[in-house]
Amino acid sequence: MDSASVTTGITLPHGRLDYPVYLPDATYGVVRGVDAADLEACHVQGLVMNTFHLMQRPGSTTVQALGGVHRMSAWEHPIITDSGGFQAYSLIRQNPKFGSIADGGLTFLPEGSRRKVQLTPEKSIQLQMAYGADVLICLDDCTHVEANRVEQERSVERTIAWARRSKREYERLLAQKRLPLGKRPLIFAVIQGGGVLDLRRYCAESLLEIGFDGYGFGGWPLDGQGNLLEEILAYTRELIPRRYPLHALGVGHPDNVLKSCRLGYDLFDSAMPTRDARHGRLYGFTHPLQQGDAGLSGSWMEYIYIDDERYIKADRPISPFCDCPCCQRYSLGYLRHLFKINDSLFIRLATLHNLRFMTQLTERIRNNDV
Repeated sequence: MDSASVTTGITLPHGRLDYPVYLPDATYGVVRGVDAADLEACHVQGLVMNTFHLMQRPGSTTVQALGGVHRMSAWEHPIITDSGGFQAYSLIRQNPKFGSIADGGLTFLPEGSRRKVQLTPEKSIQLQMAYGADVLICLDDCTHVEANRVEQERSVERTIAWARRSKREYERLLAQKRLPLGKRPLIFAVIQGGGVLDLRRYCAESLLEIGFDGYGFGGWPLDGQGNLLEEILAYTRELIPRRYPLHALGVGHPDNVLKSCRLGYDLFDSAMPTRDARHGRLYGFTHPLQQGDAGLSGSWMEYIYIDDERYIKADRPISPFCDCPCCQRYSLGYLRHLFKINDSLFIRLATLHNLRFMTQLTERIRNNDV
């Protein structure tokens, strides 16, 4: 591909995202345990929120009454809203009693409700636009990579049809709202096809023909053993011209982020780093960044399990190579104490650390072209 066409970032209504960028999942409008100032202190550039969950809690009318997702969460930087296709897949395909997927859209039973709700491609775009998101993602029909070809074909055809309907609704709303160019959200489509390469190609080519601002790798990005699907990820990246950003949806393990960056992916989101923090699995670099070297080869990272007895009296930070608010002020021994007494301060401090690790990782990649 033409290296001259590779972009280094994307400008959105609420600011710029520089690639590569890790976006924490603020599924219900919050990154658990931290606030907007905390996120800024960790150099977080943007967030991913989820339409499927927001429409249930706190509810779409409440989000709008509170001024949209930015004002509600006091976050003045970019927000991408996922359509909820993956969440519907997880809910419905694993337990059909909770809903169904048809050509018209998704029908599901919200938690604690007796009445089913329908989510169509058009409604998903309407909600995301009303929330005030910077990037809207088309509703897609997600599958598992190991699903058979018949199921993958149905998913691809439905995803393309839904993307076409989403784009039509997006353009209708833009014309209705008459938003100036700099205030318009962008729209991304999701490439499905599972592990069938010719279906991935067909889906990508069809979505490119419809025309979107960016694209996402759709489907679970790991195999049954938890290994990154590098071959399929690489193939999908080759299908999309480098002038378009490609979002590795759901990729958040640090090593998988590094591998996907090397394949040419630009955006990443996952709840894994913050979930790991809450459960006492902290991240650390094994050595500092050296001049001209990203220090991201060999055994470049380690896990610190806070419950380990060796840290009871450890009077040192989690990592000597971290500049997060936690490492600048608190000892590993104190953090273990907070964890053992189940104090909420542990969640905040541990989350700050893992978030800063992820932003440091993407900064290292960005600055050292690895």
